[in-house]
Amino acid sequence: MTTPAQLERLQEHCQRLRLFKSRERLEALLQDATAQEATYGDFLEGVLAEEVSAKTAKHVTMRTHLARFPFVKTLESFDVGYQPSLDQKQLQTLATCRFLEAGENVILLGPPGVGKTHLAVGLGLKAIQLGYRVLFTTAAALIATLSKAQSENRLEEKLKVYTVPRLLILDEIGYLPIDRHGANLFFQLVSRRYERGPVILTSNQSFANWGEVFGDRVIATAILDRLLHHGITVTIRGDSYRLKEKIKAGLLKGAEASA
Repeated sequence: MTTPAQLERLQEHCQRLRLFKSRERLEALLQDATAQEATYGDFLEGVLAEEVSAKTAKHVTMRTHLARFPFVKTLESFDVGYQPSLDQKQLQTLATCRFLEAGENVILLGPPGVGKTHLAVGLGLKAIQLGYRVLFTTAAALIATLSKAQSENRLEEKLKVYTVPRLLILDEIGYLPIDRHGANLFFQLVSRRYERGPVILTSNQSFANWGEVFGDRVIATAILDRLLHHGITVTIRGDSYRLKEKIKAGLLKGAEASA
């Protein structure tokens, strides 16, 4: 049996070693070990397992907050059955995050509402669970931030912010027009991350339309050249999740919902 004095000393040791979960749970774990007649090895394994689990959960929570996701939705919560055009095997492969180690970009293409952002966030969460640092931003917010930084002579500093994370998620390319100045800033970022850190992009525009999106076909070609050199394209052809109920009620046709 552990005496009160021993328990106090053990808790103090845990505090000094920053084993906060172990300190919190120590008395209960000791009681369980006594009741189950656990070996020293089993007891120690149980203590350390809880500590590792607690620290991992804390780090995941912190990295998820720092990623600046617009929402937290997992891949498991994605309704694959509603998007039959989506290659499930391809999605399962992406979920392993091997594309990160291979340095491959992921480009999610499809009309509005088909779940591109959900998939991007879900993949970002998978990367975070594996210990990677992730950052999410929309294309419009990225360009606005870089433009402001350039006007304040801090462009280099701000480019580093978007270059450091192992995975960068760029959402909503093509939803708003990008002028030539913005296209040049976007190109600088893509060039910085080229063969250094993967990017996940979502767009409602086919690659053939990116010349119009960026207002310059030469710049668009240069951007695509770097993105697709080591890139995986996922194309979704389906109806909007947001209008699912209206489609079911016959108020809208699928084609109208995706237009």
